[in-house]
Amino acid sequence: MLVDAGHRVVNVDKLTYAGSLDNLPGLSGNPQHVFEHADICDAKSMGRMFDRYRPDVVMHLAAESHVDRSIDGATPFIQTNIVGTYTLLEAARRHWSGLQGDARDRFRFVHVSTDEVYGSLGATGYFTESTAYDPSSPYSASKASSDHLVRAWHRTYGLPILVTNCSNNYGPFQYPEKLIPVTILNALAGQPIPVYGTGENVRDWLYVNDHARALLVVADRGTPGETYNVGARNERTNIELVTTICAVLDELRPATTSHSKLITLVDDRPGHDHRYAIDPTRIESELGWSAETSFEEGIRNTVEWYLANSGWCLARLPEGVVSRLGLGPSFSRSERDA
Repeated sequence: MLVDAGHRVVNVDKLTYAGSLDNLPGLSGNPQHVFEHADICDAKSMGRMFDRYRPDVVMHLAAESHVDRSIDGATPFIQTNIVGTYTLLEAARRHWSGLQGDARDRFRFVHVSTDEVYGSLGATGYFTESTAYDPSSPYSASKASSDHLVRAWHRTYGLPILVTNCSNNYGPFQYPEKLIPVTILNALAGQPIPVYGTGENVRDWLYVNDHARALLVVADRGTPGETYNVGARNERTNIELVTTICAVLDELRPATTSHSKLITLVDDRPGHDHRYAIDPTRIESELGWSAETSFEEGIRNTVEWYLANSGWCLARLPEGVVSRLGLGPSFSRSERDA
């Protein structure tokens, strides 16, 4: 979207297990897009990036993001989400401090975070920008820490930051460890579709294109120092979500029985938050953004993409199914296998 809008984009990525340049088809050779293979925890590399490219906007989306992985091992989450954010903030502050005039006034640091920092909601209510933080997992705790660092760099040093907290993203190119691609790929393989607990946990779903548009709007029109919650008002229980995906698959790739027969309830995730729901009123009323993709349209688009891109999936999931993570480091390998 940024390249299509005429911006020159420098894309910095460490290319860990979930990162791949295959996720950017059509940008190879585009002079408006530059790729730099680097780690945000590397202060020297980040300093060189700012010196070389002198950006006017930083969009910080680099993070370890899978809750189950954080339960099994929190170290990468602490390192990337906390130490990496600090390192990037310091490189940005050094760069911004050296700017003058319009260049200094234009500079923005957009920090992309999650609604999981707010913890768990009951049956009613919504997360707003003033909701107190109450993270439950190592992942959400690391993101909460990064949010606090970003706001502190604004209050202490004046760095012009913006924070966004979004609901669950979904859509094409999502690494096959999150619930929606797991459901699609396991269903296609005729394997059990795992759903945690009773399946009654509620999530608020945001199509990736809508989220990308929101980030561009925040960078362009947001007020420095402010937070904007990004959501599409698409609450569904996990069992409703999985059943919807199975119904689309029954239509597009029919099997002898409904794919919903593969749904299997499994032991719940430790510390599993019951409900997330975003109130996006501020970004809608102040910045004029709103979600354009309905839940039904987004799910169909996503299922169709995975059906059409089996090669991309196979490269990331050679065995065709996803093994469960998030049982915790206290479990032995034999216990995990059992």
